[in-house]
Amino acid sequence: MNARDTAPAPPTVLLVDDEPRSLEAMRRTLDEDFAILAADGADAARELLARHEVAVVLCDQRMPGTSGVQFLQEVRERWPDTVRIVVSGYTDSEDIIAGINQAGIHQYLLKPWMPDHLRETVRAAVEARTLHRDLARVELDLRAGGAVLRERRVQRLAQAKSAFGFDRIERADGSPLDAVCEVAARVARHDLSVLVLGESGTGKELLARAIHYASPRAGGAFVVENCAAIPDTLLESELFGHKRGAFTGAVDDHVGLFQRAHGGTIFLDEIGETSAAFQVKLLRVLQEGEVRPVGSTRALPVDVRVVAATHRPLEEDMRAGRFRADLYYRLAGVTLAMPPLRERAGDVAPIARRLLAEVGAELGRAGQDFDDDVLPCLMAYPWPGNVRELRNEIARAVALADGERVPARAFSARVLRGRCGEAVAAQATSLPAAGTLAERLDAVEAMLLRETMLRLRWNKTHAARELGLSRVGLRAKLQRFGLEGKGGRG
Repeated sequence: MNARDTAPAPPTVLLVDDEPRSLEAMRRTLDEDFAILAADGADAARELLARHEVAVVLCDQRMPGTSGVQFLQEVRERWPDTVRIVVSGYTDSEDIIAGINQAGIHQYLLKPWMPDHLRETVRAAVEARTLHRDLARVELDLRAGGAVLRERRVQRLAQAKSAFGFDRIERADGSPLDAVCEVAARVARHDLSVLVLGESGTGKELLARAIHYASPRAGGAFVVENCAAIPDTLLESELFGHKRGAFTGAVDDHVGLFQRAHGGTIFLDEIGETSAAFQVKLLRVLQEGEVRPVGSTRALPVDVRVVAATHRPLEEDMRAGRFRADLYYRLAGVTLAMPPLRERAGDVAPIARRLLAEVGAELGRAGQDFDDDVLPCLMAYPWPGNVRELRNEIARAVALADGERVPARAFSARVLRGRCGEAVAAQATSLPAAGTLAERLDAVEAMLLRETMLRLRWNKTHAARELGLSRVGLRAKLQRFGLEGKGGRG
């Protein structure tokens, strides 16, 4: 039995949209991580839901006959275990706000969506479904007795501390992250607000989780909200809650994330994207230590530690009047900066190995390793998308690799350009310090051949043209130096 046979099946996601292009775009974005079902309308979606166990439904709002909210309300009634997400290309969200509670919608996405955001939203929905099932099991434990619940809670807390500790933030010895994690570990013990700065994909949420699980609040909830992902009208309700009848469609009271995080930590990602009006409301919550749900006349006390993050230069935004100074100083009790991956090239190798193991397990290709040429290339590339881009590249390479070794040619051309050849030349080949002139010239020729073939992704036609050789002559040289077959066919 191989790894593919033993790997768990990926969660099933149902896409519902009457526009074929939109449907195909979502499928291409999600099919690496999830099992995808697609329907062009409510009728076809009902048939698929009746035959398959679906974890998440993404439904377009405006479809002929049945709107997205109407259909998701039916899904809530018939398949309550399925997480529901509505997608809309219209900024007027009145229809969605009116039906969001009836349908129990988990998330509201605006078109045009970004691929990374769509994937993260669906992953979060799958995690929410898992947590909901865990909660159901906890309720059974409560009926069985408090001792079982306490024991399981202690076990889960120990597992969480192990899984999300500072030592789980992958890095090399002497990494610039060592200093960041050292300061964060000291800060974690004290109830101070923390502001994490850094580019997208640098691991700001990982650092926030580590702070939470190293703090006295570790037994409380760790709640996450991306402030850039939803409009202000929904963000206020999501964070602070609302009362029944507060607006059209508010048929039930809604507990906000600040209340859910009571006794724990709330992570507000992309806080720099919030509007001035929302910043005023958030400032009041932080100053008073209480929230007032939308439509309520009574404030509720909350005991929450706030860790905020942004990729924006908040001090510049503050001086330019784009971000409130008083809110900034409330959030920035301690400021931590996550360095981009290009400033810590030494971390690329351990991160890449860990991602290879994770992605290999997810794709049923466990046990793979990189060819010798790969890591020097990855370390030489600047990674503008940081760890998120690195993960996507490794997922692509794993999918394209034929055997147990992942070759350099499986990575995108942009990763193999620039300094990659220099890095490979420096690390993969050591020129002999002694020997005859012919032997030393052979070593130089082998190095140049290897660098050219790798940079051109083992395309023999292009390599022969660049080196001024015929394909037959190039093949003969590759065979002579033992390089033929290193990059597969070409």
